[in-house]
Amino acid sequence: MKITILCSDREHPVNKYLEDWISRNSASHDLTLARRKDDIPGGEILFLISCSEIVKRHDLAKYKNSLVLHASDLPKGRGWSPHIWEILNGEETITLSLLEAGDKVDSGRIWKKMKLFIPRHALWNEINDCLFRAEIELMDFAVNNYQHIQPTEQDDTIPPTYFPKRSPENSMLNPGSSLEVQFDQIRVCDPNRFPAYFHLHGHRYKLILEKMDL
Repeated sequence: MKITILCSDREHPVNKYLEDWISRNSASHDLTLARRKDDIPGGEILFLISCSEIVKRHDLAKYKNSLVLHASDLPKGRGWSPHIWEILNGEETITLSLLEAGDKVDSGRIWKKMKLFIPRHALWNEINDCLFRAEIELMDFAVNNYQHIQPTEQDDTIPPTYFPKRSPENSMLNPGSSLEVQFDQIRVCDPNRFPAYFHLHGHRYKLILEKMDL
């Protein structure tokens, strides 16, 4: 089977998980990891994972199934970085949805949902590991079951909600506030890509949070 993963960002931490998945499945399937929609060759399944490009209908038409992995309980939480916003809102359980790519953002039919528990002490890398392992599990599910899936429409009795795109300003801390109050904001920050920071005494400081459990 011909399968393509479209992941725009070479530096995204999900890449290691995708590369491991490709290595594990390369003997059974024809696999492509593409960075631009212009490079997708067509086939049976297209996975859109951390894809920042707008993929249009004629691009999706190259595949029998075009699927998105989105970390919210759709139709709630459409948009950008939903699991980050939900953790900041105090959630400890998030939902990962496997859905069909549609014309409108995150509006496609659902193939499967998974519940993930994110403990309040988990830091960005631990959150990522939990999420990315679940994404790999749903990719396996899609590949193994795509011929038998009966997708379900999103519940139209639930008003959809939307999260905005995050910016570096979302990682800015208040030096006058306590660490406890800002702990969730700090722990979701990737120190390599979107570090937590604050301004004080005319300078900007980067804050890195690591566990030191004995």
